[in-house]
Formats: sequence, C-alpha cells, structure tokens
Amino acid sequence: MPITRRDFLAASAAGVCLGAAAGFPVSATAGPRSRSLRIAHLTDIHLQPELQAARGLAACFSHLQTRPVASGQAGHDAADGAAPDLIITGGDTIMDSFEADTARTKLQWELWRKVKADHCGMELHSVVGNHDVWGWSKGKSGTTGTEPLYGKRWVCDEFGRELPYTSFDRAGWHVVLLDSVFPHEQSYIGRIDDAQWDWLERDLAAVPVTTPVILFTHIPILSAVPFTLVSPAMPADAKPAFTVHGGHVHVDVDRFAKLFQKHRHVKACASGHLHMVEQIDYGGVRYLCNGAVSGGWWKGRNRDTDFGYAVVDLFDDGTVERRYVPFGWTAAT
Repeated sequence: MPITRRDFLAASAAGVCLGAAAGFPVSATAGPRSRSLRIAHLTDIHLQPELQAARGLAACFSHLQTRPVASGQAGHDAADGAAPDLIITGGDTIMDSFEADTARTKLQWELWRKVKADHCGMELHSVVGNHDVWGWSKGKSGTTGTEPLYGKRWVCDEFGRELPYTSFDRAGWHVVLLDSVFPHEQSYIGRIDDAQWDWLERDLAAVPVTTPVILFTHIPILSAVPFTLVSPAMPADAKPAFTVHGGHVHVDVDRFAKLFQKHRHVKACASGHLHMVEQIDYGGVRYLCNGAVSGGWWKGRNRDTDFGYAVVDLFDDGTVERRYVPFGWTAAT
C-alpha cells in the first residue's frame, strides 16, 4: 500500500519515542556521530610461566598495537583502522594468587611486569580480578591473613594505586574501574562493599549529566551466561528453577540498576571473568562481557570463545560499540 507523508512522519516520531523510552540516545537531526575514545579491553590474561602464556600475551600486545581494526558495523561507520587510545585490563591478570604461596605469586607478578615492559608501549589501567587477590584461600596459600601484602594489597601495589577502584576522565567520557571481588567464606562473590558504594555514588554525582560514563568490573554486573553453566533443579512438586552462583555475576545487580536509574549518563558496563563474549542492552545500559586473552586458560578455546581482546569504541553521542578480536594464538602442544 502507498505510504503518505503523514504516515511516514507518524512512524518516524513513534520510532524516536520508543528509542528514547528504552534509554538509548536518539538524534533528532540524525547527524553523524564521532568516535571519542577507543579502548582495548584485555581481560582474563591469566599470565603464568606455563603453556607459553607470556609469549601469548606478547603476541596480543603486538597485535593490538600493530594491527588496528576497523570500528563500527558495516555501512554504519567508516573503517578508519585507528589504533586503540589506551588499554584496560579486566582482571585475572595473573593465573592465580588466590590459592598460591608467596613464591608462586611473586613469580607471576614479576612475569607480568616483564612482559608489559617489553611489549606494551601504551597507556594501561587495570581492574582487580578474583585470581589477583592473594591468599584468601588460606589453607592452600599458607597465609594467615596478617601478611602485609595479604588480600588486595599486593595487587594494588602492582597496579600503583592505594585502592582497588578508581576513575578518570578521557576524551569527554568518564571511566570507572570497580572492584567487584567480595570475600565470602574464604572464597568470593560478586558485589561491592559499602565504602565503595559511597565512593561510587559520590563519583557519579560529580560527573556532569552531559558526560557519558562507562564502568569496568571483573565479574559481570548483569549476564545471561551463568544460566548456561547450571542445570535447572527439578523438584518433584515444583517448577524447575535455576540457581546462579554468586561468584559468576553480581549479587547486588538490583542495587546497580537503581543507581543507574538515577544516573542516566551511565551508558555501558564492561566485564570479563566468564571467558565468554556477550552483549545485553537493559535499562538504557549496554552490558558487555568481553571474552578472555587466555581463551580457555591457555589450553584452547573456551566453548566458542577464541583467544582475544575487545575493541570498545565510545562515541560523542553516548553510544558504545564492541568488536571481539582474536589475535591468532593457538594453544601450546
């Protein structure tokens, strides 16, 4: 049937309203957007002396610095081939210090410093992962909890900051690095403590509403992947139910959702931990789980996720795009 000009204008207005209601930026003039910042997100490196992991990380650094990828979707943004502006590592920098003794932990961090110094010539910021925390498993690590570097003190020293969380401004965006590893029965769950909540609320409140915000955590704030990692319980007298482990996703996700409703300039949350690639758009926020440099802990792929890193493009209109980039590594044999 022929479409009149009135029909076309009505349909266009409805589309704009739906997009705005969903919380995603809608341009009234449909003008071109401009990329403000390109971040290489390298998560779950799990660096170790074994399995040629150091050579693998060096190959990853080389790939992202010498073989930049195009941004955007086909037909949407020009393929500019620009290199990333900075690197953010997403936690689990080393294979494990959670259960490791002093000597093993020291060896892994020394290897990290060497590979970074020899092969990375870019600005780099880091998120704390559960495997970066030293000695919480006291029985296996031999710690007592009284060591000066116990817990997150060691990793904070390695990252050159006092606290395991921080934020900074870059190219018109506000970037927040959170600590999502919370102690629980000599293990951990995904959540942030009250002191960090107070800091985060103050931090976001100080950011102008016109400045878009992206958050980086290790454990995903919101993810559907954990539902694929468990089987539903099948009680005889009830409907099947899924039980998601609190170490796979943030248990305080509802608190985050309410916080983001107050701060609509939060546009995206990027994470790792699950060694999978995923995107969820919910409540006006884009949640990105960005795979793993180590793939399946340097032994091969993790399910369908190859050894890789994410290129996260942040645009001046508050939109965010992600491309996952395998860097051509194969597992040592």
